[in-house]
Amino acid sequence: MNGEIERSTVLKALRDNPHNAVVHVFATPDAARPGPLSGVPVVVKDLIDVAGVPTRCGSAVLADAPAAGQDAAVVARLRAAGAIVVAKTHTHEFGYGPSGDVAVQGPCHNPHDPQRIPGGSSSGSAALVAAGVVPLAVGTDTGGSGRIPAALCGVVGLKPARDAVPMTGVFPLAETLDHVALLGDGVGTVSTAFGALTRSRIDLSAPIGATVVGRPTDAYWRVHDPAIAAAVDRAAAMLAAAGATVRELSLPEIDELAAIYRVIVGAEAYATHRHWLDQRPGDYQPPTAARLQAAGGHTAADYITAQRTRRRLGAELTARLGAEDIDVLLVPTTPVRATPIGAQQVSAPDGTQIEVLPALLSLTLPFNLLGWPAVSVPAPGTTGLPVGIQLAAVRGGEQIVLATAARVAALRSGGPARDTPAPGRR
Repeated sequence: MNGEIERSTVLKALRDNPHNAVVHVFATPDAARPGPLSGVPVVVKDLIDVAGVPTRCGSAVLADAPAAGQDAAVVARLRAAGAIVVAKTHTHEFGYGPSGDVAVQGPCHNPHDPQRIPGGSSSGSAALVAAGVVPLAVGTDTGGSGRIPAALCGVVGLKPARDAVPMTGVFPLAETLDHVALLGDGVGTVSTAFGALTRSRIDLSAPIGATVVGRPTDAYWRVHDPAIAAAVDRAAAMLAAAGATVRELSLPEIDELAAIYRVIVGAEAYATHRHWLDQRPGDYQPPTAARLQAAGGHTAADYITAQRTRRRLGAELTARLGAEDIDVLLVPTTPVRATPIGAQQVSAPDGTQIEVLPALLSLTLPFNLLGWPAVSVPAPGTTGLPVGIQLAAVRGGEQIVLATAARVAALRSGGPARDTPAPGRR
């Protein structure tokens, strides 16, 4: 297909997108440069600076924000690799929420069911990949903001290791937890993009026969949707069939670790927003204002204690799992599938009443606290709304977690995982 026709088709699909996933379309994107992502159209979450347009973060607080003077570091690296930035995408307001239905533009809609949330906060990025508009998107991930929408929309979402991709030019939610996230139409697409951003090479064909996959059995990781539990069981069986060793284990530290997340993210977010919150509280969406005001109650002692606990438990977990030869953890990405827009509570298939927002974050946030790379990949063998399988690397970094995820993706599709961006997107 002619490149200009393809580009025109992508731009029209962005303008006509029915899911409220787009906040700005670049009418005349840059010409493609040579590189590993040459000609690949990419969309960027509206927490991330793109030169020439404002970064409004889904909020009326930044309605009058000036145009960004330069690209964020991740955008500059994507352009250098040949990618073409075609749009900026919907975000949950200031990235402070996992549902994707709170923003000045209104909610983003899940392409699988427009009455349901796409997940957040990288809502528009996941929705556009899921809708087939673009093969690759950039988001952020502070407690799961890339992996949660990837799971709920049925795409691949990677949170690299802490500091693997620079955060320069990204509006912060919580600086010590924030990560750039990559969302794509396959493990190969995401792996190629990660390699281009970090000047590394991910070998998805690397054997996993020496890989030890840990399956936590603690109550913390249990889900109330039998379809999600069964999907993780199938993924474990598939990895074992591919040669990995799958071993059940306990993570007794997880409850104490997870409990400090709210203190850290709340205190850091409040520090960023307190002046605006005092002067212009009405410019925030009410749920965001309420979360920030509640976060203002954390003391300096609370925050310091939480960070000390984080360091202690992180070191203990890393050392213990390393001593047990665990390379990767296998868990669900979320304990629920996409919920109705605006729902605060839902009933699980087993009748349990679930608080939506904390549930969405629960299984992803530990890996932000730990800084380990983690990926969500669509689950094999499921019907209806998508389910995400999450793999987190204790050791071996992005290479091992993506190579393992590729096995799940290949077994799901019945064929080999791609190791290049989707063809025809040039």
